[in-house]
Amino acid sequence: MPDEHAVGGGTDRTTPADIRRNRIDTVLRHSPLQPAFRALAAGRLAVLAYHGIDDPRSFAAQMARLVRSARPVSLARVEEALREGRPLPPRSVLVTFDDGDRSLLTHGLPVLARYGIPAAAYVIAGHIGGDRPFWWSEAAHLVAHGGTAESLPPGTAPEAAVRLLKQLPDRERRDRLDALRGTAAAPAPRQPQLTPADLRTLRGAGVAIGNHTLDHPCLDRCSPDDSAAQVDRAHTLLTDWLGEPPTSFAYPNGNLDPHAERALTGLGYRSGFLFDHRHDRRLPRRPLRISRLRVNACTTPHRFDTILSGLHPAVHRLRGGR
Repeated sequence: MPDEHAVGGGTDRTTPADIRRNRIDTVLRHSPLQPAFRALAAGRLAVLAYHGIDDPRSFAAQMARLVRSARPVSLARVEEALREGRPLPPRSVLVTFDDGDRSLLTHGLPVLARYGIPAAAYVIAGHIGGDRPFWWSEAAHLVAHGGTAESLPPGTAPEAAVRLLKQLPDRERRDRLDALRGTAAAPAPRQPQLTPADLRTLRGAGVAIGNHTLDHPCLDRCSPDDSAAQVDRAHTLLTDWLGEPPTSFAYPNGNLDPHAERALTGLGYRSGFLFDHRHDRRLPRRPLRISRLRVNACTTPHRFDTILSGLHPAVHRLRGGR
């Protein structure tokens, strides 16, 4: 499965793999299957899952494309449909962002406002108001600067190291990260994060704020108590900052965890989102397990179109992706 924080990412140089992917995307976009999948997609809900906005111009083109071909809806509209048991309109699309990267505020919000597109941002509460880098960015930097740790074979590439760390029990992951900090030649640079005031600015501009845990562990690698605490502690912080409790949650890395799901139910959450690269029904069957489509600001126009239609996700599954 593509890594949550490295799906279709942009780069300053074109590699042979990029060229191959672009050719495949072009073939899919012009395939006779594309119109058929587009027609089927009209009867489904598409939830787009972004992270940071590293290419504002491309993101603006995507949003322009979205308002021409689909019906952007708000998180409140999705939750209203779930509450009332009435399907959303055809071609409904919800735009979401995970982690709370500051580029959502600086680059994403102006574009969303220009096109009148509502959205939802799932923020890591433990990072709000600080400058600590996200743990996966820190780990990649430390490995690139010679950091070593048990479970990471010598010569492991930074992105591969992050994937390996995500597979460990969470307490072991934290221990390995501490080991990397103690052995790397240079610490990871600080990363200015959103502030509580920024969250209120986003909300006031039509971006709903949701819970993405306290510090983004893979919840299915946590103990039951730690998993529930990740949900609860973030919920408390967000409630204090926003003056109202969040009602929506996104599972870090898309990893569903029953202990977290029970905590969400107890706190009255109305929606929860996966990262499984699928469409969902216009009235999702399981409100705390709604499917999302992986996309980012560097996704090419051809791939963006086939993601919206469902053709790209279908091919992804046929090739063994999850």
